[in-house]
Parts: sequence; structure tokens; C-alpha cells
Amino acid sequence: MSVNTGASAPAAAPARLTPRMTVILVLLLSAQFMLAVDFSILNVALPVIGDGLGFTLANLQWIATAFALCAAGFTLLFGRIADLFGRRRLFLGGLAVLGLSSLAGGFATTPEVLIAARVFQGLATAAVTPAGLSLLTTSFPEGPLRERALGLNGALMSAGFTTGAVLGGLLADLLSWRWAFFVNVPVALVVLVVAPIVIGESLPERRPRLDAPGAVLVTLGLLAVVHGFSQAGEAGWSAPLTWGSLAAGAVLLALFALVESKARSPLVPIRILRRRTVAWGNIAGFIAFLTETSLVFLLTLYLQNVLGFSPLAAGLSFAVLGAGTVLGGVLAPRVIGAASARAALLTGGAVQSAATFALLFLGADQGSMPLLLAATFVGGVGNMLVIVGFMVTATSGLPDGEQGLATGLATMTQQIGITMGTPIMSAVAASAMVGTGAAATLGGLTWAIGVNAALVLVGVLVSALFLGGAARERG
Repeated sequence: MSVNTGASAPAAAPARLTPRMTVILVLLLSAQFMLAVDFSILNVALPVIGDGLGFTLANLQWIATAFALCAAGFTLLFGRIADLFGRRRLFLGGLAVLGLSSLAGGFATTPEVLIAARVFQGLATAAVTPAGLSLLTTSFPEGPLRERALGLNGALMSAGFTTGAVLGGLLADLLSWRWAFFVNVPVALVVLVVAPIVIGESLPERRPRLDAPGAVLVTLGLLAVVHGFSQAGEAGWSAPLTWGSLAAGAVLLALFALVESKARSPLVPIRILRRRTVAWGNIAGFIAFLTETSLVFLLTLYLQNVLGFSPLAAGLSFAVLGAGTVLGGVLAPRVIGAASARAALLTGGAVQSAATFALLFLGADQGSMPLLLAATFVGGVGNMLVIVGFMVTATSGLPDGEQGLATGLATMTQQIGITMGTPIMSAVAASAMVGTGAAATLGGLTWAIGVNAALVLVGVLVSALFLGGAARERG
């Protein structure tokens, strides 16, 4: 007997997790955590991979970029496909692709094979993440149980990003970079075996047509935008490929909006975007993901290029950030239950911005480490309050038939925020550096940290101004 995740929540929703719901939660969270780890697990090992497979320095960035392009560019499309053709089907199919592509990446002997494996890992992530998140929201009734599930999901995803940096360094130092791929395989196998037993399929009663023109336009537009920001971090904002990609992406996304306004079965119904909870909630979430993940990048440069830490020591320094995100994930449902999702967004944003501003006082010696550790821990708590508040806000008050779309939008927000944050902050830091050496690096990083903190405040203002009564919007 399986749980029909496509059915409406019963009138008398359970007050506590049932054993079956607990198994579903563990399976879905395990998959989401694994995907979050994949975002950063190879970052520390990139130089080792380049030496082992013969990557040129110019092409090394494509190990990360190929994954990020596909993970961000195809998320919205796959989120809608999950609604139309079955969330469990897409979830399991994506996990199978992830397991196979991870094996291929682990056994790769040429740059071409490794890049191809990363492309398929990105596509699998774009399929599994929205399908898994929509299964999560439809498996738990709206209210405390769903908020608790989303809180744990957000905590593990954020913790997975920092865990990836630590795990990547450990595996590269103690075993081989190939294990950064192999660790996915047993997790994927366990979920593939157990999930069909406890998670039921979810299909709409009436299957609408897939908006093919809209799907093509939004996918190409997102690919162009993400590619443009990736190039900005590598070649600078004035490079023709940077502004050319960004301009092409803007045109394609504008055409997408035009097509959606006239399509019978649009990929993104305009009525969804007219909901303040969806529109402004996703903007707040985008800022949260962009700022915290790019801050990890800036602090990695600080630890290695200013303080002289090794990659492994730098990765281990972020363990306190991971602990902060876990604590934030536990606290977030309580804040939402006692007040509202908007309160979590505002409180978390204020805490994160204060912690980020404190990092402006980092110095050029290791005496700054207590400040760094305390600020990243507190900032992690605040950031997770924002992320869980965003997830609850952007997916509440919607029928089950639109959960895949809403979670697809939320997941796309997450992927693009993570992907765009690093090149944007890299460009800010590079433009502010005067000269060379540790002092110049610290000067550029200080400017970028200031910009990062200011962006967090923008997110707080967005939530305060535009989500006043929207957090309880329904229908």
C-alpha cells in the first residue's frame, strides 16, 4: 500500500509524523542533501582533477559550470513535467540518471567524459530537486507538519553545500577525487529501492498540453543568463561573451513572458506570478541563496589567500556555518508557527545582515578567526530562517496540481541564486582590488562582503514592503 501524494489532504490531518511519513521524509531529505553536496563537493578538488585528467586552466571551470548551467536552466521545465507526467516517475528517473552519471564521472579518463558526466548530473539535479520538493509538499498537509518538513529540507540543503566543501577536501586528501562522484551511488540505490514502496505516484486528473515554445524559450533564456554571469566571474563584465549572453538571455526571457501571456496551457500561468507570495517570496529566496553561498566563496579566498590556510583547513572552517544552518532549520518552523513565514523572513534577514556586516572587521592575521567563526554561525542561523520562510511562503495556499510548478520556481530560484552569486561577488572583489598580495585581496574581499550585506538588507526590505499580508494569502 502506498501513499497517494496526489490526493488532497484529509480533513483531519495527523498531528504527528506517522511511521510511513517518517520514511518518506528520510528518503526525500537524503536525496535533497545529496544533491546539495554535489554543488560544492568538487570545488576543493578542481586542481587535482585538472592535473589528473589533463584539463587546461581555462577549461577547468567547466567542471562546475557545466553542472550549474543544466541544474539551473532545466529546473522549471522539469518541475512542470513532474506535474504533468508524474512526480515520483521523474524523481526516480532523475535519481537513476544521477547514479549512472556519477559512476561515469568517477571512472572518467578524459576531460570530455567528465564534462559529459557533469552535464547529466546537472540534468538529473534539475529533475530530482523540484520533483522531490513537490513530493515533500504534497506528502505532508499544509501546516506544522509541512513547515517542519520544509525546515528540515532547507537546513539539510544549506548544510549540504558546506558539507560538500569539507567532504570534497577529505576525499581528495585521503582517498581520491573520484570518490566525490562515487559517494552518490549507494544513496541513489537505496532511495531507488525503497521510494517506490512508500511513495505513491501523483498524476493530474486531466493532463494539459506541455507548453513547448515556452519551455524552449525559458530554458534557453536561463542558460544564457547563467552562462553570462559565469563568464563575468572569469572574463569580466566588459567581455563580449558576458554581456552578449546576458543580453540574449534577457531577450529570450522577454519573449517567454510574451508567449506565456497568450498560451492556452502556459508553462508558468500568469495567475501564479500574480500571487505576492510566489513573486516576492521567490525574490527574497533568490537573495538569500545568492548572498550566503557567495559569502562562502569570499571567505574561502580570505582563508586561503589572506590567512594562508590549506584547502582542507578552509573547508573545515565552515563546519560552524553548517551547524548554524542546522540550528536555523530547527528554529524556523517554530518561528513560523508562533508568528508567520514573513516573521521568519524578516528576523532571519536582519540576523544574517548584521552577521555579514560584522565580517567587514576581518583583519590580515589569524586573530580574526573567532570573529569569522561566530559571524558565520550566526549568519547561518539567520540565512536558514530566511530560506525556510521563503519555501513556506512560495508554496503555501496552492492546490496540489500546482505544487510542482511552485516548487519548480522555488528550486529554480535556489539554483540560479547559488550559480550567480559566486561570479557576481568575484567580479565585485576583483574590481575593488588594487595591486597584488594579501592586503590587496583583503581590500577587494571587504568591498564584496559589504555589497553582500547590503543585498541581504534589500531582501529584508522586499519582505517588509511586499509581503505584509501576503504570507497568509490563499486561493
